Amino acid sequence: MIAETNPVIRIKNVSKSFKTVRAVNNISIDIHEGQFVALLGPNGAGKTTLVEMIEGIQKPDDGEIWIEEKHWKNHAEELHRIIGLSLQETRYIDKLNVNETLKLFAGFYELGQERVDEIIRLVGLEDKKKSYVVNLSGGQRQRLALGIALLNNPKILILDEPTTGLDPNARREVWSILHKLKKEAHTSMILTTHYMEEAEQLCDYIIIIDKGIILKEGTIDQLLDEENDSKIVDFSIEELKSAKSIFNNQSSFSIHLDMDRGKGWLYLNEIEKELPAFLEFLKKNDLHLKNMECRRKTLDDLFVTMTGRRLDE
Repeated sequence: MIAETNPVIRIKNVSKSFKTVRAVNNISIDIHEGQFVALLGPNGAGKTTLVEMIEGIQKPDDGEIWIEEKHWKNHAEELHRIIGLSLQETRYIDKLNVNETLKLFAGFYELGQERVDEIIRLVGLEDKKKSYVVNLSGGQRQRLALGIALLNNPKILILDEPTTGLDPNARREVWSILHKLKKEAHTSMILTTHYMEEAEQLCDYIIIIDKGIILKEGTIDQLLDEENDSKIVDFSIEELKSAKSIFNNQSSFSIHLDMDRGKGWLYLNEIEKELPAFLEFLKKNDLHLKNMECRRKTLDDLFVTMTGRRLDE
């Protein structure tokens, strides 16, 4: 439970447009000390634009942002010292090694080799200390980027899609570092991601955002408990393509189809009554079930019910 204190970050009625596109539309958020917050939504939802305004890279068209009750306009140098950033894409000097790269950035904060060594241990790059950046894998580069963001012991850490493009093992290595940070520090974190599992794994509070607006927010339990009575049944049938029109023309079941993945899923409120009825429906329409699985509702399912789309579309 996060103590009720003055927010570390307060965002009030913030909007931002680019030509005819309203990227962020009247968003208000409070983030408290030690809170890990996920901005969860698909590509183009407005997540990066929002964090760029928090970082001071972009200016809001409307609304205000306070960080530690200060604005970027008059307190830029002070705010830079309490924020750590890891952007979607970061390029470093290829012919500097890991130690030299960290030492370069440490110099901006007047930090020495001792802090560099601490960071190398924290992000697990001891065996790559003398390796050139150009020779690092994608996961190792991302751990280096995270290490640079943590050099100044930031009070606020902002990570913009930190694991996009990484394989599952590399993604979990980054998660492990952040889990450790959460236990040992009083850092507040804002994480933008379109990975449902990442938001669930790392964050206390989830803000689901799409087309520049907040659709829903709360803890995972709060978000999913609202739909607690509903069960999810995943299924695949042999005639999925031809069944599309059959499913579209019925009103008894809430069915969603994913033609690319070759499967469908439906929401059942009373599974004991409705599942036999669904099986009978398939039989009457000469549709042959290949497999079926009942599971709990996820944030991805919640997003589908609100938008009709999946998070990774």
